[in-house]
Order: sequence, then C-alpha cells, then structure tokens
Amino acid sequence: MGGSLTLLDLAGSVALLLWGVHMVQTGVARAFGPELRRALAAALGDRLRGFLGGLGVTALLQSSTATGLMVASFAGSGLVEAVPALAVMLGAGVGTTLIVQLLSFDVSALASALILLGVVLFRRGKASRGRDVGRIAIGLGLMLLALHLLLGLVAPLAHAPGLGVLLGALQAVPLLAVLLAAALTWAAHSSVAVVLTVMSFAAQGVVPAEVALALVLGANLGTAINPVIEGAAGGESAGRRAALGFLGLRILGTVAALAALGPLARALAGWSAGPARAVADFHTGFNLALALAAMPFLGPYARLLARWMPERAEMAEPGRPRYLEAAARASPPLALAAAAREALRMADTLAAMLAGLEAALLEGDRNRVGETKRLDDVLDRLNGAIKAYLTGLDQGGLEEADQARLTQILTFCTNLEHAGDVIERNLMALAAKRLKRGVAFSEEGQGEIARMVERLAANLRAAVAVFMTADGRAARALAAEKEAFRALEAEATSGHFARLRAGRVESAETSSLHLDAVRDMKRVNAHLVAAAAYPVLEAGGELLASRVRG
Repeated sequence: MGGSLTLLDLAGSVALLLWGVHMVQTGVARAFGPELRRALAAALGDRLRGFLGGLGVTALLQSSTATGLMVASFAGSGLVEAVPALAVMLGAGVGTTLIVQLLSFDVSALASALILLGVVLFRRGKASRGRDVGRIAIGLGLMLLALHLLLGLVAPLAHAPGLGVLLGALQAVPLLAVLLAAALTWAAHSSVAVVLTVMSFAAQGVVPAEVALALVLGANLGTAINPVIEGAAGGESAGRRAALGFLGLRILGTVAALAALGPLARALAGWSAGPARAVADFHTGFNLALALAAMPFLGPYARLLARWMPERAEMAEPGRPRYLEAAARASPPLALAAAAREALRMADTLAAMLAGLEAALLEGDRNRVGETKRLDDVLDRLNGAIKAYLTGLDQGGLEEADQARLTQILTFCTNLEHAGDVIERNLMALAAKRLKRGVAFSEEGQGEIARMVERLAANLRAAVAVFMTADGRAARALAAEKEAFRALEAEATSGHFARLRAGRVESAETSSLHLDAVRDMKRVNAHLVAAAAYPVLEAGGELLASRVRG
C-alpha cells in the first residue's frame, strides 16, 4: 500500500510540474505571443540571426515545440528559406535548456513567493497582460514546488524491488532509455518537464549517470517529433522539410552522443557540481554542440532535404487544414489569425465552385458537375476543422475583441459553407438536369445567368475584403448587393415571362430551370452578404432589424 501511495505522489508531482510548465508557456504566449512571433519573423533573415532569435523566443516561451511549429508554418507559407528555419530550431533547442540550468540550482525557497505574487497579479490585475504575468509567476512557483516534492519522493525509490531490473536493462541498452524518454516527451509535449524529472532522479542517486544522460537524449529527440506529428509534416513541402530536417539533426546528434555516452558521463562527473548539475550541463552542452556542428553545413543539408522532399504542386488532401497550428492555441490572437487564414481557403474553394457552376450550367461541361460537388466536401471539412479549432480555445483567455473576432470568423465560415451547399445541392442539380434533358437556355436567359454568376464572384471577392479589413464602407456596398440581386431576380423573371408570352420555344423548355437558378443564386448572394457585411455593420450599430440604416 505504501509503495502504491508513493507512486501516486510521484505521479502527482510530475503532473504538477507539467501544469507549471504549461502555465508558464500559456502565460508568455498570451502576454507576448504576437511580439514573439514578430520578433521571430524578423530574425529569419540569415542563419545567425535565426539561431539567436530561436534561442531568445524559446527562452521566454519555454516551448521548443511551439517555436518549431511557428517556424514550420513560416516555411510552409514561403516566408523563410530552409536554412534560417533550421537555424531557428537549433537555437530553440538551446533556449529551452536555460530554464533547466536555472532550476538545477536550489531555488525552491522562492516557490511560495512566486505563487503569492502570481495570485496577487492575477486577481488584482485589470489589464489582461498583468493577469498573464501573474499566470507566469504561478507557473514558475508550481514548477519549483513540484521539483521540491520530487526530490523528497524519489529517494525511497532507490530500494524499490522492480526498479533495479528496469535500470539494469536501460544501462545495458541505453537506446531503450532514449526511446522511453522520447515517447514520454512526445506525450507530455514538454522536454523541460522530462529533463527536470530526470534531474530530480539523478540528484537522489536513483538513476545512474549514463542512464540519466540517455534519458536526456531521448527528451531532446521527443521534442523534435512534436512539430512533425502536429501537422508540419502534412503541410507544405517547405514546412515538412524544416520539421523533418530538424528531427534528422537531432537523430544524428543522439547517435553520436550515444556512441560516447560512457566517456561523457565520466567527464561530467568530474566537472559538474553534482548529478543534477551534470544532467543540466549535458542538456545544454548537447544542444550547443549540435548547433555548432550543424550550422556550417545547413546549406548542403537544406539542398539534400529539397531533393528528398520536392515541392508538391498541391496538397493530396485539399480539405485538410494547413494553418490551424496546435501551438497557436495558447495565444488567442495567433489562433484567430490562423483560423482567418484557413477561412480564406474556404473562400478560394467557393470561388472555384462558382467557376465550375458557370462551366456546367452554361457551357454544358459534364465533368465540372462532379468536380464542383467534390469541392463542397472540401468546404464542409474545412468548416468543421475551423469550428473545432476555435471552440477548443480557452474561453477564459479571450478578451472582448477576441470574442467578437471569433464570432465573425465562425459567421463567415458558416455562411460560405451554406453557400456551397446551395451550389452543390441546388444549382449543380439544375445543371445535371439540363444536361440530361439536352436543352439550352435562350441567348437572353444565358446572358442573365452569366451576369449573375459574374456578380456573385465579384461579391465573394468583396466579402473577403470586408472580412479581412472590417471596412464599414465596403460592408455597406456589399450589403446593398442584396437589394441589387432582388432587382436582378425581378428583371430576369420579367424577361423570362416576356419570352414565354412571345412563344419562344427554348424559354418554354427551360422555364423552371431558369427561374430556379435565378432564385438559388440570390440565396448564394444572401449568404455572402451575411458572411461578411452584416457582422461589420452590426458592430458599428448600422444594422437595423430589417434594413441597413440610411
């Protein structure tokens, strides 16, 4: 029973450490996320600035995974070449070791003071940044408290009956220790927490020096896996090259360090002031040595990666999100920007559907019917992914402006998805019916429908502009298109009936198809107006219950 309670206490202490790391990361991301992202983007000019930028950003953010995901997204968007992207990731590896160096000293006495300071800032802070700084202080305090608890709990484990067998296996085959720590780091999304836990075990003499160093290697390897698994590998080729290229460097470094593990452990034992310091020094030394060894060869390495992973003409899965980065969720402005960028892909998809509608309905292109219907599936998947991403954000961290922008993005995406449904279910069904009957619209009717499709395409572009700029004048102009489409519908219906009265045979054959097409295109336009114009007008107090205020 006592052993079970000790393991439970140990697991709780590790969980507390993880939560402290999480609070520090989210606090920094919320307080300084946009500034850090801009600083990182500014540092991507060359490899040296990239290395220093990655080091500095990660030292503050305490998440090399988050830095890696940001860099992979920059690379995937064509904003940065592979060489500086890899340099940033190497710098991020060094940056994440700094907190370990700090906590390798006995600073546990500061835990209570940091937690108290953090609670005061969080409860008393009126500005959101002050509350986020409080969150950072609480997280640091919890980390120190967790380490203090771990040091007291791990000593009895030295005599646990099963631990000797496990440590013997890990010491005999260090690769097992590497794989174990890599798996734990990937699951925890924090190399800092894993290395600090290993440091606590080493400080109490529970883990032999060589096993501790192998576990540190595994933690470094595991944190390089996260950007690959969390979407970078499935995105653009440049983003995949950056993420997989960094993982390759970590694998090469791990293999080299494993080959010299014994001598390294003995050297550190004589040089470092205690086992805990040896773990921290090895963690920093490994990342520094890897960076120094790799930096001169990043150019040839990047060219080799480009040869192995050439640019793809397009994604294999068009409906798969490209920009919904998991790491951006910690900072609402970054997450909202990523969701808005993904929403623009929905607009591009709807534009392609309008082009397919024109080709199928007016030109009789049978192939475009199926293609356009498949594009609606892309819209549905993107809309679902964006909604899941945004609704998964921490609502407590959203300010009033963030909530308003989140609602605008959801409104935009929902209406675009509804517009796509009208095209897929109604208008493409009309195109298929016309092709099946083998009839054609009259010259006048075809011109009316063509003009309405062109106007829909123009209104979609206007909706995108309003969505991105929130410009009131552009919103009013787009809202006026709803009334314009009513006039177009009335004009088209009147002209169609005039042709019927004149006994035009082609108009009689396509009577219901023509009127249904005009009605459904008016519905598509209504969704475009609701997607972008109405949220802006409502926010400005210009939207009345039934019309735009004159």
